[in-house]
Amino acid sequence: MSLPGPTSSWTAQSLEDWRARGRRISVEGNDIFVCDEGEPGLPVIVLIHGFPTSSWDWQGIWAGLRDRYRLVAMDMLGFGFSDKPSRRHYSIHRQADLVEAVIRECGLSHYHVLAHDYGDTVAQELLARQQEGRGAGRCLSSCFLNGGLFPETHRALFTQKLLLSPLGPLLSRLSGFAQFRKNFSRVFGPQSKPTEEELQLFWSLINERGGKRIFHNLITYMRDRRQHRERWLTVLQKSKLPLALINGSLDPVSGEHMVARYQQLGCRLDYLARLPAIGHYPQVEDPASVLQHYLTFLKLHVESAVSPRA
Repeated sequence: MSLPGPTSSWTAQSLEDWRARGRRISVEGNDIFVCDEGEPGLPVIVLIHGFPTSSWDWQGIWAGLRDRYRLVAMDMLGFGFSDKPSRRHYSIHRQADLVEAVIRECGLSHYHVLAHDYGDTVAQELLARQQEGRGAGRCLSSCFLNGGLFPETHRALFTQKLLLSPLGPLLSRLSGFAQFRKNFSRVFGPQSKPTEEELQLFWSLINERGGKRIFHNLITYMRDRRQHRERWLTVLQKSKLPLALINGSLDPVSGEHMVARYQQLGCRLDYLARLPAIGHYPQVEDPASVLQHYLTFLKLHVESAVSPRA
């Protein structure tokens, strides 16, 4: 296993490079930031980020995937460099609609999904649509990093619970960097916490286009998870596609306890990687291990079968 911890690649320059490599496209009336790189003939991976960050989360594993795959990542509505309208309607179904619109816009006929956190739930909805025969293109596999796949195992931070309460709008206005630093660092592993510079960069992305003011709108995904639990559980139990978990075991939100519940519920699981010293952001804390495990999953359980290319 590689040494854990974010590396020097998480710099202001890497963030600006990321912005320059992407583009903003109009999707259903909103400008959505999309980074689309790789040869058109290569197999495709769609990468879906988590809350409250952005597609920049993937930059630590991006170069390791790009030579073999075409990579498409977007900042979902309300995140990163995308539009951040001030309204309560930030449902998981709406985000899945936008991801599918980007899939169509990029002309993706077949693709794999790699998701994290909030993005896991979006991926579950995409898989449910695939199972119903009405999804965009054809999904070939899905890999989940730490996330709340089951509402009963999602141990939300106290701040997240407050954001979902009637106090949410006030908390959004009052929240600042000091509180963000405390809460964000808490979900990382003890030996792989972000540096002060990295925290400042994540915070700047959150505040891009006034994003801090809508925290209480974005957090409504926790209600969606409860409301649609059976739909999103069933798709994992009855999946016809290869599924993988790469999980930071020390994550207080969705760590080893989530993996145990996944297995207890009889969900399909073709590949499992436990990262024992890592927390909630494995692709940031230990990108080398995430890359190694994800490529192994694709080679053993996906590419061994004959799959169409995009």
